[in-house]
Amino acid sequence: MITFVLLTALTVVSTTMFLPALPAMQADFGVSEAVIGLSVTVYMIAAAILQLVLGPLSDRVGRRPVVIGVLAVYCAASLVCLVAQDIAVFLMARTVQAVAMSAGILVAAIVRDLHKGPAAAATLATIASAMAIVPMMAPVLGGFLELQFGWRSIFVFYAVTGAGLLLWVMRDLGETRPDAREGPPEPRRAILREPRFWAYAACQALGAGSFYIFLVGSPFVALALFGLDSGQIGIGLGSVTMGFMLASALSARLVHRFGPFRLIVAGRAISLLGLTAGLIAFSSGAPPVWTFYAATVWVGVGNGLTLANANALALAVRPRLAGTASGLTGALGNLTIAALSVVTTAVLAQDASAARLFALLIAAALASLMAAAVGRFLEPDETRYA
Repeated sequence: MITFVLLTALTVVSTTMFLPALPAMQADFGVSEAVIGLSVTVYMIAAAILQLVLGPLSDRVGRRPVVIGVLAVYCAASLVCLVAQDIAVFLMARTVQAVAMSAGILVAAIVRDLHKGPAAAATLATIASAMAIVPMMAPVLGGFLELQFGWRSIFVFYAVTGAGLLLWVMRDLGETRPDAREGPPEPRRAILREPRFWAYAACQALGAGSFYIFLVGSPFVALALFGLDSGQIGIGLGSVTMGFMLASALSARLVHRFGPFRLIVAGRAISLLGLTAGLIAFSSGAPPVWTFYAATVWVGVGNGLTLANANALALAVRPRLAGTASGLTGALGNLTIAALSVVTTAVLAQDASAARLFALLIAAALASLMAAAVGRFLEPDETRYA
């Protein structure tokens, strides 16, 4: 389990830890905010593309060699970022560094290889709960390193962490890909023709997207309505992550009893109830700041009950193509997050009101619930385990 947690944590650390250092990097390279911002944009685009490539590759050659290759490339790219003196070289290396995002989808595929039914959902939920603290701590550590040692120290951390994890994986991780003797090989395009897979993948993507609606939108609302500073906003953002961590741990315990689909419905319903209460409160008056975060915390709780279970159901559609399915799910999630982030910024730029933010969150939660319902409707009785 520790290997799975570390690999999954790497995806978050590589995305968020360097963000506090962006101003220092901008000044060092002598470029505009837009140019240094490409270190985030091109990273996410490359991550989506690489997930589409490396997931199917793991179905063909095995999980272990792909994980080892990902970590080796990540280390090399981190070292190039460390020594880069030119922004073009840095951005190219940062783009290659996006292979780290594939670690998460490979972990999901490995879990599906090892476990079936609710056991897979429980394991994924346990992993999510164990590493949920990382999104809160990674930027803090990145900011500390930049202040004490300069922004390049963050990429020293990336390179050392990647090398250590590479050695650990070579020692600890065996091959889990289903053996060819278990049945004839399936064409990787077969997963594309499975509407059940797309339904559950959309459920997960929209659920994750709702968190980014909150992540992108709530600072604008918190500043406009309550005048909160960055530290206070950070605490508010952490409340949703804490809700996700606790609900993920609860999901791991309950999934064997209630099944993945029931927990998805519970998660979506909880999110919708909490967010609707928030919308009503802020549409009829100006409640105190705690009311805002008391309503939005249910985004995290709902996702804790939803995401791992939706992922497990998506990968269960074609178990022998778990790598391909996981890559597609990851890419769809990245694209959905990007699209909803843009929509959130555009909507709140006109009026940073709580009501608008709650409306966006409710729409995403409702669409996620509808996607899960479609998947359930298409689920054959003989394969249904929720």
